Amino acid sequence: MPRRDPARLHLFIMLGLTFTTGIIDAVGYLGLDKVFTANMTGNVVILGMGLAGADGLPIVGPALALGGFLLGAAIGGRALSTSRTGWGRATTAALVVSASVTLALGVISIVVPPTHGTAWGLTLTTILATTMGLQAATARRLAVADVTTVVVTSTITGLAADSRLAGGSGTRWPRRVLAVVLILAGAAVGALLLRGSVALGLTVAGAIALALALFGHALRESRLSPDEATAAD
Repeated sequence: MPRRDPARLHLFIMLGLTFTTGIIDAVGYLGLDKVFTANMTGNVVILGMGLAGADGLPIVGPALALGGFLLGAAIGGRALSTSRTGWGRATTAALVVSASVTLALGVISIVVPPTHGTAWGLTLTTILATTMGLQAATARRLAVADVTTVVVTSTITGLAADSRLAGGSGTRWPRRVLAVVLILAGAAVGALLLRGSVALGLTVAGAIALALALFGHALRESRLSPDEATAAD
């Protein structure tokens, strides 16, 4: 197999994970009592409004999701702390674990569908947020510019602030636009899948994320010699 540009590979995978994030957040918000499990900015805002007594907004779910996300990010940071920047075996392991847990949650939800406010629904929210924290920490370690996989606020800011209209160079605008479009498309797909069930949305998102992680690992291994692969880890 010919050697491939790792930067392009990482960008492709991070954009793909951005799409799955859109699915997961749509499922969480629409199917799990208005809780974001990836977009912590939105989650914190919902939590703040809920604490202020806004009608119909949850408190426990967003609080547990926030705690789970922090835990997942801490686990990811710890697991990747000794690895070099770029794709290593620890990167594959973190992304595979995150995707596999999401997929498993989807499969379990087929048998035990989550319901708003129940112990299982809150448990599902917390675990799912933990997997997204792990994914976000891994994406941060890969350091693909403008693509964090879980939020696009900074991406949109960069798109506008660096545009030619704003007097900038307009560099990296294609990836920025793609990140926004993909999380938008993912949210739309998630809303459509939710017409079937929460389980369907999580299963699809988990399966795509797992395929992306394994694809990245396979291409990494193919372009490195055994000595290079060992050194990279």
